[in-house]
Amino acid sequence: MSSTPLQTIYSVVIPTKNGGPLFKQVLERVTCQKVPGTLDILVVDSGSTDETLDIVRQYPQVRLIEIQPREFGHGKTRNFAVSKAKGEFVAMITQDALPASDDWLAKMAEPLLANSQVAGVFGRHLAYPDASIFTRHELEAHFEGFAKQPLAKLDSRERYANEEGYRQFLYFFSDNNAMLRRSVWEQIPYPEVDFAEDQAWARLIIEAGYQKAYAHNAAVYHSHNYGLFERLQRSFDESYALRRLFDYKGGTSLKHAVRSLLALTRRDLKVALQEGLFKEHILQVIRMPMDNMMRILGTFLGQRAEKLPMALRLRLSRDRRLMQIDDWSSRP
Repeated sequence: MSSTPLQTIYSVVIPTKNGGPLFKQVLERVTCQKVPGTLDILVVDSGSTDETLDIVRQYPQVRLIEIQPREFGHGKTRNFAVSKAKGEFVAMITQDALPASDDWLAKMAEPLLANSQVAGVFGRHLAYPDASIFTRHELEAHFEGFAKQPLAKLDSRERYANEEGYRQFLYFFSDNNAMLRRSVWEQIPYPEVDFAEDQAWARLIIEAGYQKAYAHNAAVYHSHNYGLFERLQRSFDESYALRRLFDYKGGTSLKHAVRSLLALTRRDLKVALQEGLFKEHILQVIRMPMDNMMRILGTFLGQRAEKLPMALRLRLSRDRRLMQIDDWSSRP
């Protein structure tokens, strides 16, 4: 272990499996971070068969730990990685999350340095240049909401018990781009779940009386260009997992699904008009209602997944491990 004081070591954890060419850009950007201390980078790979391992070995300052694919779990593997990290501040990103600047890590640490009650920080996601304009607008709107209230804590037990939207705001956390205070993690590790481990952890730290923070200037590029069926599958998995983890019940009726579809489409048509998409990107406009329909349908089916035949559930899921878990609602 370095003789550098613990609080001046900044760790970055990256779980990988077949990261592809983009991962080289991510690792290059991470190794170039400017921090007022020592940079500790750890890659935990779970069975890559592409160039990922060769990329890591090009950076002697990066530690590599290999695990068997069967040993991987979103919560389990991140707990293992944090246990091997050297710093008090441990950043968590994914292999496709590209830091947007060389001070991304320093900006992420600022709320933790400023307030000892902050257990974790999450940062902004930016759309990659090849993302649709609708994706860019959606990400901007989503994170702008957190910019209005960058520090969050449980300040009303009554509201917490009665308002699902309030709980959703408190639980949101994304370890595609986040940082944990290790001393809090030692008390409250990630729940060993296979989806939404970040939000499940946020729930635990909020209920324990800690705070979470949002760092608007600690941004990464992170977006996906899903196919239509992939969009349905992603929404199905997310809806199924969040329902089981947090028992979200709001907006589960067919009537609400139709209203949500119309609202999303009206929102995106407004964006299309503002951005002049009918002239320059008409294919994006034509595809947009179908994408929204797949999202809403996936959410609707995910909320009812336990009533569907297992064969259909497996077909609808992108991450089939989710369908093998008996009880996600139990928490440590």
